[in-house]
Parts: sequence; structure tokens; C-alpha cells
Amino acid sequence: MLRPFIAGNWKMHKTVSEALEFAGALARRFPPPQERDIVIAVPYTALHPLGRALQGSAIQLSAQNVHCEEQGAFTGEVSARMLREAGCRYVIVGHSERRRHFGEQNREVNLKVRAALTAGLKFILCVGETLDERGDEKTFSVVRRQLKEGLNNLTPDDIRHAIVAYEPVWAIGTGKTAAPAQAQDVHRFIRQLIAGLFGEDTAAAMPIIYGGSVNPGNIGALMAEADINGVLAGGASLDVESFSKIIQF
Repeated sequence: MLRPFIAGNWKMHKTVSEALEFAGALARRFPPPQERDIVIAVPYTALHPLGRALQGSAIQLSAQNVHCEEQGAFTGEVSARMLREAGCRYVIVGHSERRRHFGEQNREVNLKVRAALTAGLKFILCVGETLDERGDEKTFSVVRRQLKEGLNNLTPDDIRHAIVAYEPVWAIGTGKTAAPAQAQDVHRFIRQLIAGLFGEDTAAAMPIIYGGSVNPGNIGALMAEADINGVLAGGASLDVESFSKIIQF
């Protein structure tokens, strides 16, 4: 059985002082060692202070995005090496909000994946279909394309540093959640696809997590499914009480 992977994506929320207060409270509730991975993906401004404040704790840091180049004339961007030095262990790539609002394509996602690996970061690759694509029965073809192109030219050794997050776009921030059986169908498909691309052992060892209006009320049913190994919570991760209940599912 894979170790549960519980992550919270704060998106554009919390100042540095608010982030420090939250992270301190969470770290006190979940001292090391823990039997699950606990990760918070925070805004760039909070990464360095949280990286220092959380040293030695059970709470791990993730960035929400990364640029694909190591350095250069890219005003406003942050490289994977900078994230690693700030205290990150993970970075989210390919989130639907990056795809939708900033026009990110699978090729760019793949470049970001490779940049993360070069810097020694693990990556959380987000995939998922829109409501129209689900209605047109394109869920599996969309997820297949996002995975194959996002993981292009990677090796099984590279995939050891990957977490795949299935986030149906229609369930993100909407209050709608895929039924556990619906989510399980896609998670099983993802694991089978990874097995075909990188081998059965690699697929069996990969955490595949679910995101999309995750909350304390639905976490138990989601985690009961065979191929759901964790969650990427959004709004419910902004409150210590709510996120603690998710961690303690």
C-alpha cells in the first residue's frame, strides 16, 4: 500500500505572516514522524520564510509553478533551482488554471517537468478534462494526451520523482466532486497508462492523487478507492481545522 500523499494548494491566498501562522499551527498538530506525506503549495512570497520555519517538521513545501529555464531575461519568473534553495521539495506543473488562464500547453508542461527534475525537485503533474470534454466522452483521450506529452522523454528513474494529480476541471473550485467511482476509473486508467509507458513496477509505486473540491466530508470515500493514493485540496486547505481533518481522514 502506498503512503498517503495529502497536499494543499493555497493558490493566491495568504500573506507571509498569515502563512507562517498557519504553517506553525499545522506543524504543531502533526509532529514528525508521520505515516503520510503532508505538503502545502504556497505563493512564491511565502516559500523562503516557510522553508526556514518548517525545517525539521513533517510539513513539506511545494511551489505552485516554475519556469522551464534555469535563468535568463524572464521578468517575473522563478526557476526550479531558486525554488529548491528556498526550501521546496515539490512543484506543481500543468494545473488547469495555468493551462486555462495562461495558455500553457503540454509541451511547456514537459519542459517544466524536466526543469524540476534537473534541480532535484519532485513534481506534481496535473491532468484532467473539462465538463464539455467529459460530456463528449473524451476524458480518457484528454488525460492520455496530457500524460504522454507531459512525460515525454522521461525515464522510469525520472518517474520515481512524479506524482500525478487527476483534477477534473469541472470540479475545481465549483463545489462539484467526481463520484469516488468516477475518480477511481480515471485513476486506474492513469496507472495502466503509466505501466504501459514505464513498466508495472514504476506504475505500482507512483502516487496518483485526486483534486477537485476535496473536503473533510468526501475525503474518506475517495481514499477508500484502490487507486486513489491521496488528494490535492484547494479551498479546504486554507483553514487549519478543515485541512487537519483531511490529513486525518
